[in-house]
Amino acid sequence: MADLTPNSSFSLTIRLQIPNRVGMLASVTHAIAANGGNLGQIDLIEQTRQVSIRDITVDAASTEHAEIIVQAVKAVPDIHVINVYDRTFNLHRGGKISIASRIPLKSQGDLAMAYTPGVGRICNAIAQEPEQVYNLTIKQNTVAIVTDGSAVLGLGNLGPAAALPVMEGKAMLFKEFAGIDAFPICLASQDTTTIVETVKQIATVFGGVNLEDIAAPRCFEIEKLLRQQLDIPVFHDDQHGTAIVTLAALINALKLLNKSMAEVRIVINGAGAAGVAIARLLRKAGAKSVWMCDSKGILSTGRTDLTEEKREFAVSQMGSLGGALVGADVFIGVSVPGVLTPEMVRSMVKDPIVFAMANPIPEIQPELVKNDVAIVATGRSDYPNQINNVLAFPGVFRGALDCRASTITTTMYLEAAQAIASLVKPSDLDREHIIPSVFDERVVTAVAGAVQRAARQEGIARS
Repeated sequence: MADLTPNSSFSLTIRLQIPNRVGMLASVTHAIAANGGNLGQIDLIEQTRQVSIRDITVDAASTEHAEIIVQAVKAVPDIHVINVYDRTFNLHRGGKISIASRIPLKSQGDLAMAYTPGVGRICNAIAQEPEQVYNLTIKQNTVAIVTDGSAVLGLGNLGPAAALPVMEGKAMLFKEFAGIDAFPICLASQDTTTIVETVKQIATVFGGVNLEDIAAPRCFEIEKLLRQQLDIPVFHDDQHGTAIVTLAALINALKLLNKSMAEVRIVINGAGAAGVAIARLLRKAGAKSVWMCDSKGILSTGRTDLTEEKREFAVSQMGSLGGALVGADVFIGVSVPGVLTPEMVRSMVKDPIVFAMANPIPEIQPELVKNDVAIVATGRSDYPNQINNVLAFPGVFRGALDCRASTITTTMYLEAAQAIASLVKPSDLDREHIIPSVFDERVVTAVAGAVQRAARQEGIARS
C-alpha cells in the first residue's frame, strides 16, 4: 500500500447513518483521512431531526486499503455503516456497452424498409456490387476488438471471459473518443491458426480489427498473418498504440532538452510486444542506439535463448539492466514494478529521460528520482505526462476507416506520433507537459488526418 496513491479504480461509497450532532460528520472524515483515504463527494440521502443518512465517496489505494478505511469508519462512536459499495464493480455490473438502433421503428412502413421485404433490395444491391457493403451496412464504422485473453493488462493469462471487461472498456473508448462502433470478440482458443481463421471468417462484418492482450510472441505471428490475408486494417494496440504515444512523448522530451533522436542512447526494459514495437518505431524515427533488456538482462548476441523478435535487437554488450543504464540518455520501461532503482537512474547521463510505464505500479515511483531526472513519464493518470494508448488508437482507426485504408503502415505510425507531439505548443512544453491530455479534443482529429494523409501518399486509401 505504501507505494500506491489512492485512485478511482479502488473507489467506494460508504452509506452512513450519522447522529445530528455537531462534529459527527467531521469525526468520520477525520477517520478516513487519518487512514490515507482520499475524500470525494458527500451526498445527503435522507435527514430527520435525529439522524442523517449520507453517502461518502472515498478513493483507496488497494482492496486491502479500502477495508482498513471501512473498519476505521465503523470504529467511530455512534456511527452506523449501512452499506459499502465498490464503485468500480457497480460500474461494470450488467456490462458497460449496449447495441442501440440508429433509426426508430414506429410504423409498418419503417419495419418494411428496415427488415423484410425492403431489406431484400439492399441484399441484392450488395450481391451485385460487393463494395456497397461499406455504404449500406455498419461495416464502414465498426471494429472488432479481438483477444484470446492470454495477456490481460498486467495480470497475465486469465482467459477470454476474464478479458471481456477490458474489451468492453476498449469499445467504450472507441465510441467516446472517435465515434467508432467496436465490439469485443473474446476467443476461447490460444492457437495461432484457430485465431487467424476465426477472425478471417468474421471479418465481413468489420471495417478493421484491433488485436488486444495477446501474449508475445504469438501476437506477432497473428498480426502478420491477418495483415497478409485480410484487406482491412489490422492493428495490435499493445504494440503499435504504445509505440506511437511513446515516440510522441520522446519527440517532445528530446526537443525540450535540445537533443536529437540520433545522438541519444535508449535503454528499453521489457522485450515483449510493446517493447519490440517501441524499439522498431524508434529506429524508424532515427534512433541509432537502442539497447533492449528482458528479465535476464541485455539482449546480447552472446545469448542463445532469444526469440526471432529479440534477436533483431541483440547487441554485442552483455550484462544486466543496471549495466545497460550506465551513461544512457533515456530509459523506457514496459516491464514490471520496481525494477528501476534510484542508483540506476543516477548512473545515467545528467538530466536523463525516464519513461516508467508499467501499470499500475511503474518501474520506479517518480517521487524517488524527481531531483535526478529532467523528465519522467508513466502510464498513470495521477502523475504528469501520462503515456496512454487512447491518444493513438481511436484516431488511427478513425483515419483508416474514413479513407478505407487497406492496411496500416509504419509511415502512419510515424505521422500519428508527430501529430500527437505537435499538439503541445513550444510555449507550453515543459518537464511536466510533454504530451497532450487524453481528453484533448484535438487529438483524434489530428491523428486521423495524419493517418489519412499517409495512406493517400502510400496509395492504400480506397476512398
